[in-house]
Amino acid sequence: MKGLRLSAKASFLLLLITLLHVGLGVVMGLSVDEAHYLLYARHLDWSYFDHPPLVGWVQWPLVALGAPVGLLRVLPALCWLLTAWGVYHLALRWARAADPDAGDAAAAGMWALLALALAPLLHVLAVGMLPDTLLMALLVGLLAQVWSLLDPRQVQRWPAWLRLGLLLGLAGLSKYTAAFALLPIAAVLLYQHGWALLRRPALWAALLLAAVCIAPVLAWNAANDWASFRYQLAHGKGSHWQVLELVRFVVLQVLLYGPLLWAALPGLWHSRRASAVPADGAAAVPLRKLPLWALGMVGVWPWLLLAYMAGGGSSLPHWTAPSWVVLAPVAGWALSRCTGWRRTLCSALVLVQLLWLLVLLGLTLSAGRPLLARSDAWPATPANPFADLYGWDSAGQHALQLAQQEGLTSVSVQNWTLASRIAWYGAPLPVHVLAPGQSQFDWWSTPLRSDEATLLLDWSHMAYEVPLRTTLPPGADAAAIAANSSEPGGFTSCRMLDEWTVRQAGLPLSRFRFWACKGWAGVPQPRLTPTGQ
Repeated sequence: MKGLRLSAKASFLLLLITLLHVGLGVVMGLSVDEAHYLLYARHLDWSYFDHPPLVGWVQWPLVALGAPVGLLRVLPALCWLLTAWGVYHLALRWARAADPDAGDAAAAGMWALLALALAPLLHVLAVGMLPDTLLMALLVGLLAQVWSLLDPRQVQRWPAWLRLGLLLGLAGLSKYTAAFALLPIAAVLLYQHGWALLRRPALWAALLLAAVCIAPVLAWNAANDWASFRYQLAHGKGSHWQVLELVRFVVLQVLLYGPLLWAALPGLWHSRRASAVPADGAAAVPLRKLPLWALGMVGVWPWLLLAYMAGGGSSLPHWTAPSWVVLAPVAGWALSRCTGWRRTLCSALVLVQLLWLLVLLGLTLSAGRPLLARSDAWPATPANPFADLYGWDSAGQHALQLAQQEGLTSVSVQNWTLASRIAWYGAPLPVHVLAPGQSQFDWWSTPLRSDEATLLLDWSHMAYEVPLRTTLPPGADAAAIAANSSEPGGFTSCRMLDEWTVRQAGLPLSRFRFWACKGWAGVPQPRLTPTGQ
């Protein structure tokens, strides 16, 4: 157990960051993605349209018990803590393998934790439970297990392989991009043990266990016309590939993860002559000495694929978080080796990154004040990304009250990103997404009927025109006309019920509008409201 202990400094840092995450979880509102995955737990299923089910499954017990949001957010905080603990020990292992004569490997662990703690986007995943939150911890566990399997003694043990199979299966249940790590993992193990590895029954037992774990995803897709796979393949293709999109992606990576984690690149280069050690304190592997940098490919290869996808506009900045976490031990080792002017540069980067993190934290807690202005205009201008975290809880309760007053049985929005918070805070009202195309809400609510009145909601930071159409003649079949007409559909009438303003520190932050609409016919293409109207 001695090798599992944290240094006093590392323990203090982890405790401090965990308390920060728990505190933020209590005071902040739900983000759109976070609410979406909480709805997974409320609508428990084998899998879902846009993601595998693990993110919903792990939250289901607390959601079923009606736990408040602050308590629900303890789960991602603990997940981040487990991830950081694993990164610390991988950094120790990397430092000992890359430089066996080094004095204190704990310095590499501390630098790895510091690089994680100063990466702004990783704190978002530690406050809100997203699939990437789970995948970060699972990939760290996978890398540690693969490293152990470099030892010929471990290869002969069934429990080691079964642990690998379970981790692979859970990673597949967390997010589809987990598949990107399969190639480097397979390459590392085959390089180390040769093709004879394929004759080991324990390997196939591990793969069978992984397949059993992801069977619910396959079963759900088979029953739903492979909707999730078709969606992911179409989404992954993206649009026309552009260099500027790739440049934008890289710049965001630097801003959202900070420069310290990029030290993994020189770390991989300087460790190219070192070999991976199969187990702490063990002798070198007699079969082959695996180049240490090859283990880093578990993080590099998925990052490169996601960067390429970003060129086509089909990759989001937080998708690379698991890759950065896997590379953090390498960055920690590289940073710990800095001396002279390099040490001064590293210290300066720590200060700059800390200040940047504090600025972002302050903007988050103040809803953008004072750097980002608020506006009374409809829609609100300029866009304030921090406004998205405020007011949705009250808006959901307000929508529920208006629906009850007007005898309305549902809420409708024109974009799925407007649906998740209202569905969570305005429960039990079902939510209809009026935009064309499939979304997860197609499985959670029936299509809006032409004879069904609904509460239409709009938000000033993503304001849409009210979808109205020409009044149909008496006795006309609205649905049939919409289906056979090139004209966009919409509601026959909408009556404004209320306009409700979200205020922060006495200043207007955003506004919600509510209409009572009826006579739905067809699916119009939502049109954003021109600025200032």
